[in-house]
Amino acid sequence: MESYDGQRGRAGHAVGEQGPEDPGRTLERGGLAALSLPYQVAGALALAVVGLVACFHVGMVFLHVAPSNTLSKQHGETVDAWVMPEFEQNWKLFAPNPLQQNVAVQVRAEVSAEGTRRVTPWIDLTAEDAAAIRGNPFPSHVQQNELRRAWDFYANQHGDDDRAGSLRAGLSERYIRRIALMRLDHHDLGGRVERIQVRSSTTGVAAPPWSREKNDTRPYYRMLPWWTVTAADLAGGVTVGRTPEEAR
Repeated sequence: MESYDGQRGRAGHAVGEQGPEDPGRTLERGGLAALSLPYQVAGALALAVVGLVACFHVGMVFLHVAPSNTLSKQHGETVDAWVMPEFEQNWKLFAPNPLQQNVAVQVRAEVSAEGTRRVTPWIDLTAEDAAAIRGNPFPSHVQQNELRRAWDFYANQHGDDDRAGSLRAGLSERYIRRIALMRLDHHDLGGRVERIQVRSSTTGVAAPPWSREKNDTRPYYRMLPWWTVTAADLAGGVTVGRTPEEAR
């Protein structure tokens, strides 16, 4: 008769031990080890490539958001080409001192009609975008970001005296100028636009009622020089007051 030992289990064998009747068991291999040698090599190479691309991407994003340094200056174009626009980073939400200002972009035009010239009132382009967004559950990317990003681009490429501060300053100027002309094309200005002038209006956000902080909420203007409208500015079907014959 078989003896039973509670500690060793039935038939005198320790619990968990293989009895003489149990066949030997081998550990099953998993992961890359379960593949044949050629597939193991291919899998290892694929993992290595993915790891290198991930490290390269993290490095590029770091250089994009890091303060200006020797490496980012030397390879700035390469970094921008990799990051922009799909991986662009905007971490203002996490800034120690978030923006507390409202910036509006406005434009006015010098219009000629019947041998006379006049200057239009200021047209608030930012207010037009805000009106198009307000109440719209699906506002367009253009309405939300085109004008705002164009002005940020211009301001970052120029000093406070509107002198070019980088090689991209000319591009930023042409960009904001063309956007302004495209917006003016939707207004009946009563003549042909000869020149335009753009300005920004910066207004501090008022402190909440429960705060003792006193903020200056007066608008401050940054006035750009008058720009003469050229044929290059009117590319893309913009007419701004031209006759159909001139538009051709």
